[in-house]
Amino acid sequence: MKKYAFVALNTDISVGLALALLAVTAFSLTLPMTRLAVADLGALSVAIWRALIASFTALVLLLLFRPMRPRGRQWWQLAACAFGTVFGFPVFTTLAMDTVSASHGAVVVALLPIATTVAGVVISNERPSRSFWLAASFGTVLTLVFVWRQVDGGIAFGHIYLMLAVITAGIGYAYGGVLALHIEGWVVACWSLVASLPVLSVLAIFVPSPNWNAGATVVSALFYLALISQLGGFFAWYRAMALVGIGRASQVQLLQVFLTVGFAVVLLRERWDVEVVVFGALVVMTVWLTTRLKIHFR
Repeated sequence: MKKYAFVALNTDISVGLALALLAVTAFSLTLPMTRLAVADLGALSVAIWRALIASFTALVLLLLFRPMRPRGRQWWQLAACAFGTVFGFPVFTTLAMDTVSASHGAVVVALLPIATTVAGVVISNERPSRSFWLAASFGTVLTLVFVWRQVDGGIAFGHIYLMLAVITAGIGYAYGGVLALHIEGWVVACWSLVASLPVLSVLAIFVPSPNWNAGATVVSALFYLALISQLGGFFAWYRAMALVGIGRASQVQLLQVFLTVGFAVVLLRERWDVEVVVFGALVVMTVWLTTRLKIHFR
């Protein structure tokens, strides 16, 4: 029996890490796609309408499959999740893309792993080992050094928005991970959006609707943000956190900064240099290490 339990545990970890990587890859396109969209549609318009499109899609899914509704305290946990994932991160990152490039904006994902882990420790029963904290901190420092070199030592006003995005997203991701322990991940993602629909509908009154004639590339970028970044990516992300824990899954996000830079180079023709490869290799080693360190539960 113990042997089968061990195999099942290893399978859960493997599946969880694969889902985390899938979600991170999907999220890595968020900043480049936002950069494409805001150029023609405006920051606030993109931020609100991506959430509205995702919310109505989530509502249709809930009506079709009729999963169990959140109960009791799960509603305020859902509100905290929505605060970070539906409002905080999308709004602040979209505003940031008006003043900084997608490559520089990768500072968001550089800080998200440690922010998510800290939030997870505060709100859940996770208790990472000292070795885990050292490895996670080392990977975060490496990423921050990379980002600092990429911005040539200068911080634009948009980076303030990015810092606010990190804080709110860390909280939202952590609460989403806690909920995914009791509710299926896709249900958490859908309900966080549907619960936000009344507020989003009011905000939409004061924000111009997107120019649907802006071009196929721009409109496609908006729908990617709505259906993948805001909805589909979270299906895999919350399931991953439920399988491997908030702390371990969040460390996979350290790879996102380099994936984002890669997509920015390909899609937006932003600058790329050899530092991406060097720092990327070091961070990959750190992520590999943290996925194998123990996380205890109180």
